[in-house]
Amino acid sequence: MQKQAGIVKIDTMRKVDYFAGIPLCALATVLIRLMSLLTGRQTRRPRNVLFIELSEMGSAILADPAMRKMRRTGDADLHFLIFKGNAASLRLLNTVPEANVFTIREDGLLSLAVDSLRFLFWARRRKIDTVIDLELFSRYSALLTGLSGAANRIGFDPFYNEGLYRGAMLTHRVAYNPHRHIAKNFIALVNAALADREELPFSKTLIDDSEAGLARAEVSESAIAAMRDRIRNEYPLYDENRHRIALINPNASDLLPQRRWMPEYFVAVMRGLLADDENLLVLITGAPAERQEAEKLQQQVRSERCVNFAGCQRLEELPALYQIAAIMLTNDSGPGHFSAVTDLRTFVLFGPESPHLYGSLGNSTPIYAGLACSPCVSAANHRKTPCTDNVCLQVIKPDGVLEQLRAALKDIHAAK
Repeated sequence: MQKQAGIVKIDTMRKVDYFAGIPLCALATVLIRLMSLLTGRQTRRPRNVLFIELSEMGSAILADPAMRKMRRTGDADLHFLIFKGNAASLRLLNTVPEANVFTIREDGLLSLAVDSLRFLFWARRRKIDTVIDLELFSRYSALLTGLSGAANRIGFDPFYNEGLYRGAMLTHRVAYNPHRHIAKNFIALVNAALADREELPFSKTLIDDSEAGLARAEVSESAIAAMRDRIRNEYPLYDENRHRIALINPNASDLLPQRRWMPEYFVAVMRGLLADDENLLVLITGAPAERQEAEKLQQQVRSERCVNFAGCQRLEELPALYQIAAIMLTNDSGPGHFSAVTDLRTFVLFGPESPHLYGSLGNSTPIYAGLACSPCVSAANHRKTPCTDNVCLQVIKPDGVLEQLRAALKDIHAAK
């Protein structure tokens, strides 16, 4: 959800991953194989387990069922490696202790290199024996995994599929299944780490739907009261006993801007909701850097009950906001997953990606046209699409979305 000035551009990171990653992976493969010849294969039962998920905050939530299974079944201490700008997502459920989280700065290539070197020493000081690479074929995460010093190194391998070359860093090669939800793919990685025999490929296990359920965030009454005060700061007439709140999240990660629904469509939906109910309050959410964009939308809606709430809360405070709200409409981005740690009724707009693979694990309804070209991004293409005309979202019209939101609000009102 956060956008930070100075972040290394996505395309720059892809180029570095390609031009530097391929030779470095080849070199690291030779080094790792030499070390294996000298020391022999030394797998061990996982005790100090590190999960790596660097670039997607939503994936940190989707990986939570896998992490909890490792802690519960493997009786292991959990650690996590993530980009600094995304670390707040881990605080929503606090599955990994703050002291066990290592962050890498992504504000420049020098910072990236320095923190990568620091991580290699940190992993050894923490006696990390098992690394689970959650990234989908990132060469950078593969290098961190391979050079971590861990005896068990688990990650996705393309085998005979078309995939990105990452060298031979893994001791447990798991077949990524593009037909299963990513949360189940993450659990497959944990199953491989806990396996008592060698498999090719890992993981030949059945993963029940119940295993992919999310825990709920603990939200105190004081946090809820503070959030209500925050809303009153922006809209003094807010009355918690009268107003129902609809959240609108129009932002999407810079990693895939094609996920953004049309701003004018969001405006039409907000106008429709506000015209339906004089007791409805619309809050436009987002990061501080998105406040100006949210202000433009708010001005187009032309209603005092449409409030620019972007930047008015930290990411770890979102569960309190979600506890207060009635519904949320969001692009396919972090908030669609963050709300899953509460019972908030959420509607997520999908286009370049599929809800079958990346849908929220919470009380969520995907809105998806399912065009012949969708989804157009995958693990195999480094999540980079040639599309510059996201018809997959343009064909999802405001009237159809409004109909679904109105039905949800009616059901919520009837249930009270």
